[in-house]
Amino acid sequence: MENIIGKVEEFMELGGKKKDIVFLVLGGLSLMISVFDLVPLPFDAAWIAIILCGVPIVLEAIIGLITSFDIKADVLVSLALIASVFIGEDFAAGEVAFIMQLGSLLEDLTVAKARAGIEKLVRLTPQTARVIMNGEEKIIPAEQIKVGDIIRVLPGETIAVDGVIISGQTSVNQAVMTGESLPVDKIVGDEVFSGTVNQFGAFEMKAIKVGEDSSIQRMIKLVQSADADKAKIVGLADRWATWIVVIALTAAGLTWAFTDEIIRAVTILVVFCPCALVLATPTAIMAAIGNATKHGFLVREGDALERLAKVSKITFDKTGTLTYGTPKVTAVKSVSAYSEDEIYSYAASAEHMSEHPIGKAIVRCYGQKTVACKDFKMSLGEGVTATVNGKVVKAGNLKLMEGVTISKELANAAGKYLNEGSTITYVVIDDVLAGYIVLSDTVREESKDMIAALGKIDVHPVLLTGDNKNAAETIASQLGISEVYANCLPEDKLNYIGKYQDGGYSVCMIGDGINDAPALKKAYVGIAMGGVGSDIAVDAADIALVNDEIKELPHLLSLSKRMMTTIKVNLSFSLGLNFLAIALAITGLLGPVTGALVHNTGSILVIINSALLLNWKKK
Repeated sequence: MENIIGKVEEFMELGGKKKDIVFLVLGGLSLMISVFDLVPLPFDAAWIAIILCGVPIVLEAIIGLITSFDIKADVLVSLALIASVFIGEDFAAGEVAFIMQLGSLLEDLTVAKARAGIEKLVRLTPQTARVIMNGEEKIIPAEQIKVGDIIRVLPGETIAVDGVIISGQTSVNQAVMTGESLPVDKIVGDEVFSGTVNQFGAFEMKAIKVGEDSSIQRMIKLVQSADADKAKIVGLADRWATWIVVIALTAAGLTWAFTDEIIRAVTILVVFCPCALVLATPTAIMAAIGNATKHGFLVREGDALERLAKVSKITFDKTGTLTYGTPKVTAVKSVSAYSEDEIYSYAASAEHMSEHPIGKAIVRCYGQKTVACKDFKMSLGEGVTATVNGKVVKAGNLKLMEGVTISKELANAAGKYLNEGSTITYVVIDDVLAGYIVLSDTVREESKDMIAALGKIDVHPVLLTGDNKNAAETIASQLGISEVYANCLPEDKLNYIGKYQDGGYSVCMIGDGINDAPALKKAYVGIAMGGVGSDIAVDAADIALVNDEIKELPHLLSLSKRMMTTIKVNLSFSLGLNFLAIALAITGLLGPVTGALVHNTGSILVIINSALLLNWKKK
């Protein structure tokens, strides 16, 4: 029996959505031929719709009953189909099959495409590594690395396992773990993590955590476990199916028993067939998805908007989500005879050949033509030195300032910026400290209004960031966010969301980086920044914000709530119409064909009501 069921399931899945659409089109044409008698055939053309659209429904109902005694809406549909055919009402049977298959297809089209986020995370893990054995460098498969092995990492390579630097210095892009765009300087004794990228200097490290214990492998596990924990919403028609089947069969049986007219009993089954009930949810979801698309949202999970309507807390990543995610010059300060414009010009000219994100940011923000420099030298973890207009210019951090006197007043002034999470680049001209440049990750213009708008619809924001506490609290205070958690690794974000959800809150997570992928999966609803965001984050999310305009977020939440109202109206109307049609069928005022037309008129009205969501906008 299991083999037979398996073969039937394979047949039903053959061809996927293309097959369903073709069958639906052919079924619709056959019904038109049947009702208008367009083409002379030796059989009722409605049989084409019964076979193409009805047989898959019946097979699915039988398989569900046999394998798990799963009573869903398709059971009642199958009963209506079989009963209609049994008494010769072929058109009614074909019409029911067509409408139900249409509803099923609409529902399937709202389900997301298969996601490949985990596979992309796997591809972040290097396949090989340079291991030092007996003084010689050998390239071996990454899975063969053992704890204690000495590994050499060259500029531009991804680190294979977690470890500690034992020689050399460099800057490492740790965005995969923390989400922060600026690289972190590393020296002997510092930890480095698998999946992060070595940007500048070559170094040697000692392997500490390998295989499944490494950071990137733990993140893959987090994504997989979070995905498994997220339950899918069961369709309302299927949840009510058992009661609908019992009521329909009871009504049909009693009517047949008391009137001795089987046609009335069949009519009851036909009008009780939950066509409008099945269409109520998917049509509203599709219309809402169309509306969301106009506002820059790509809804990747069919039930995401249903879940979003219940959200009471939104957890935000900071960098790239509430902020632009790239450092920007926010202040230039002079502590010498040089003007601020001169300091800016000298620094930009000296940094012109720099590959460091800070140097690139200074040149980009300067936005003017720089002076050609000579004798350019980059000191890893410190800054750059170059000759500009005959003057020796140094631009970098305090490590590069050795021998230069920094007054207490200057240290205090710069310290205020550092406490706010900003980065300071000191500028020295001919061994004299000329001034400093302040770089910060700036808040998106629309972020503050967006946060305020969320409060008006009773959704409370929370900031979860891998950035330091000072930077996190500075951004939060600017935006009016009271709940802040800083220094968050992927596991931390996952745990905070888990605690909220265990406490009864439905949580929406919004992020953009690879490090946000586990949290996006874990959250009741995950929204990824699609423009600047990592494609892995997008793959892990239920919804992607294509153009990164987070000002539209309150509209999306309001739309989801409006969609649920529309669904409830649709369901109430369809059930009310069904019960009215049953009463008329019991009295004999409705026959199978008329009954099918009446309740399908209800389906059309449900579709029209849902379509109003396409252009809905909160006033």
